[in-house]
Amino acid sequence: MRIDLHTHSSASDGTDTPAELVLGAAAAGLDVVALTDHDTVRGHAEAIAALPEGLTLVTGAELSCRIDGVSLHMLAYLFDPDEPELARERELVRDDRVPRARIMVGKLQALGVPVEWEQVARIAGDGSVGRPHIATALVELGVVETVSDAFTPQWLANGGRAYAEKHELDPFDAIRLVKAAGGVTVFAHPLAVKRGEVVPESSIARLAAAGLDGIEVDHMDHDEPTRARLRGLARELGLLTTGSSDYHGSRKTVALGEYTTDPEIYGEITRRATGAFPVPGAGGPRPA
Repeated sequence: MRIDLHTHSSASDGTDTPAELVLGAAAAGLDVVALTDHDTVRGHAEAIAALPEGLTLVTGAELSCRIDGVSLHMLAYLFDPDEPELARERELVRDDRVPRARIMVGKLQALGVPVEWEQVARIAGDGSVGRPHIATALVELGVVETVSDAFTPQWLANGGRAYAEKHELDPFDAIRLVKAAGGVTVFAHPLAVKRGEVVPESSIARLAAAGLDGIEVDHMDHDEPTRARLRGLARELGLLTTGSSDYHGSRKTVALGEYTTDPEIYGEITRRATGAFPVPGAGGPRPA
């Protein structure tokens, strides 16, 4: 089995629609794909409707969190999307995205970048506006060559010159809320230092003690020594280890299925989840 547990669609900051994403996952030879858009489950219905035969969808979301002043992302899998407290927190984060993006556009303008809010809104479309949309605007303007180049201290990285904070969940609350909704939590790309300041291992240990299920190890932003370090930490703390592409369509160079999760780990995630179940595809044949 080939399993990719971290992808994004145009419901947040990916470039593929949810339907395009699941068809692309099948074409890439995946057996299981998780749709984990930022702070939203809006793309799930479209993805389920388009699921081809032989591909299973894991419903989820990537929750924006902050601990001790450091931002982190929490992957939440197979939770009940209608659980009211978790739904309310996701809505608070989403509602703060537009004001935050407008602040970052203003900071870029103050730095002499000729970016306009209308340009960012066009790029975001119906998705939940975020930094990748602003980064794409910087690429269009020729300020940076790639979206990744915009995520530096010079521009949009955590604490960067044009960075602005947003409403974010306390990760301990996130773990509690996801568990109450029957879901499973995995700390996304925990040591992705190129993105900015990362959470110390002592805080990961605290999160594990609070019920964190796993950490994402095999990821494009982790080099081999970092992956080895994380595997050792996971063994020490009793955490599951996952691998995922963090696919965003054309906004990143990584391909669907470039990093994958061990089938035994996937089985344990589904065993722990009670809020929702993986959805097997029956909508039509897999792409050739």
